[in-house]
Amino acid sequence: MKFKLHSGDLMPLIGFGTYQIRGTQLIKDVLDKALAAGYRSIDSAAVYDNEEDIGKALKELLPKHNLTRQDIFITTKLSPRDQGERAYQALERSLKNLDCGYIDLYLIHWPGVHGINATKEDNIRARDQSWQQMVKGVKNGLTRNIGVSNYNVRHIRELITNDHGIKPALNQVEWHPHYHQSELLDLCKKEGILLQAYSSLGGSDNKELLGNSEVKRISEKLGKSPAQILLRWALQQNIAIIPKARSQKHMEENIDLNFSIPEEDMKALSSFNQKKIFLGS
Repeated sequence: MKFKLHSGDLMPLIGFGTYQIRGTQLIKDVLDKALAAGYRSIDSAAVYDNEEDIGKALKELLPKHNLTRQDIFITTKLSPRDQGERAYQALERSLKNLDCGYIDLYLIHWPGVHGINATKEDNIRARDQSWQQMVKGVKNGLTRNIGVSNYNVRHIRELITNDHGIKPALNQVEWHPHYHQSELLDLCKKEGILLQAYSSLGGSDNKELLGNSEVKRISEKLGKSPAQILLRWALQQNIAIIPKARSQKHMEENIDLNFSIPEEDMKALSSFNQKKIFLGS
């Protein structure tokens, strides 16, 4: 299950998220299990403070699992603190931390700038500056693809109007039955931008969706776990996912999604009450 990006690169639709997973030994142990389970896409970010440990772990683990750098797709993200003219230096720093030759996908983590009110138009200029610097990063071989995260419809339209020669490959957003934006998905599909979901299970430490009676009903009907139902719901809409886990059991379960949810159950999951968020300028 892969998606062809604008560059022609193939990106696995199921990736492994590393948010809140940090520490040299923990990263190594978790990635060892993830590679064994079959994950070949790893998602990080400058603000996760784990890039360097991921780089060190992969140097040791890829040979162990008979893999090369080319077998792995690595994503990381620009910190909101570096939004704007500092984006190129931030990309260089992430690549140095990961020490992996090149980054497969580099994302603007947030449409706003750290310390600037979300309603201020300064954010618009900073986003544009970041994208220009990231385009330069592609041309100089630091990253093969560039994209965005937490962009809404207005942000995407703004970017594709002035993309400085490279379209965004991907938009990573919160996406689960309690929060999804159909207009955003339609726009991304129209523009050939892959939508990637985070918080597929409803968010860290939020068990509301996993305990939802409708999710449980569908999971029992199909003989799958509630987590598998929530992940498959996104995947079945051709949305990429980056579930995170620390146990081998959950890692294996989260990647074992080769089944279909019947259309009536997909509709039921898509009809849950929505929770809105505000992303500002």
